[in-house]
Amino acid sequence: MGLRWTDWPRDVLAALRDGTVIPAHPLALDAARRFDLRRQRALTRYYIDAGVGGLAVGVHTTQFAIRDVGLYEPVLRSAMETARGWTKRPLVMIGGVAGRTAQAVAEGRIARELGYHAVLTSLAAFKGATDDEMIAHCRAIAAEVPLVGFYLQPAVGGRVLSAQFWRRFAEIENVVAIKMAPFNRYKTLDVLRGVAMAGAQDRISLYTGNDDHIVLDLLAPFPVDAGERSVTMRIVGGLLGHWSVWAKTAVELLARIKAVRGSGSVPEDLLALDAEVTDCNAAIFDVANDFHGVIAGCHEILRRQGLLDGIWCLDPNESLGPGQAAELDRVCRRYPHLADDAFVRSNLARWLG
Repeated sequence: MGLRWTDWPRDVLAALRDGTVIPAHPLALDAARRFDLRRQRALTRYYIDAGVGGLAVGVHTTQFAIRDVGLYEPVLRSAMETARGWTKRPLVMIGGVAGRTAQAVAEGRIARELGYHAVLTSLAAFKGATDDEMIAHCRAIAAEVPLVGFYLQPAVGGRVLSAQFWRRFAEIENVVAIKMAPFNRYKTLDVLRGVAMAGAQDRISLYTGNDDHIVLDLLAPFPVDAGERSVTMRIVGGLLGHWSVWAKTAVELLARIKAVRGSGSVPEDLLALDAEVTDCNAAIFDVANDFHGVIAGCHEILRRQGLLDGIWCLDPNESLGPGQAAELDRVCRRYPHLADDAFVRSNLARWLG
């Protein structure tokens, strides 16, 4: 018997729908590229104490290659057990699933059995597939566990998906949210239009994954044409690799955005934060080198804070791109108000304990 979103605790569903900060959880490794459980737990504790509303584990930022080295279940288990032992606060726990249907369904069952509320599906394995094939795949996963859609940008392995695809996806009753990360305004609007055409805007919570446009995604109302009618939609929260770092200030930023939504007046300095956060993201995600150092860049910020011992990835070829360290130096100097270094310093020993 599969899990339905209607089976969730009310406070978990309310947190998702109200909009919250959900970091994409990185993977802690030691110098031999072995799983570093102590620092993995420290990261989970950091996010919880920063005030996030959920965690996404086993996703792109966690490194899809965890599946190739037998770490999928241990990494998901670590986050769930650490969260349960650290807080009684409701957290939206989302596991990543990948691969073709048999693999993704099996991973969905693992996540469900570990207590995850939903899974985020990657369609990177479906290059060249038809919409019918991808929808059948999504339906099979949704029969097991509530589903979060994922529009992953093509630059890091995703594929282009039409508004009609998203309409059909949104019609799947056990879809509870969509993370939009095409890094493209036109394609982001395709998702919104698809959800509106399906009439699913009250069931499906929209989350930005556009790490290059976080603040305005969360501030803007989106009037969307849905055939013969128009609806105004909002992106309520973020499920972001960018929020794997500086999580405390991300929580504060979302709270500030929520306070002015619908007021008709947005402070200019809040609007300016969109460009500042995007500038930081360009350095962290290594945009200058076509995202080569995207995961290593997140690791480097966490290493500088002491949360990670190094920036090692499972793939030895994944590291900082040329000039990326200097760019990280620049944005850290330029935007100290976006970092949470003092918060980490005052709590690090406790999280590592």
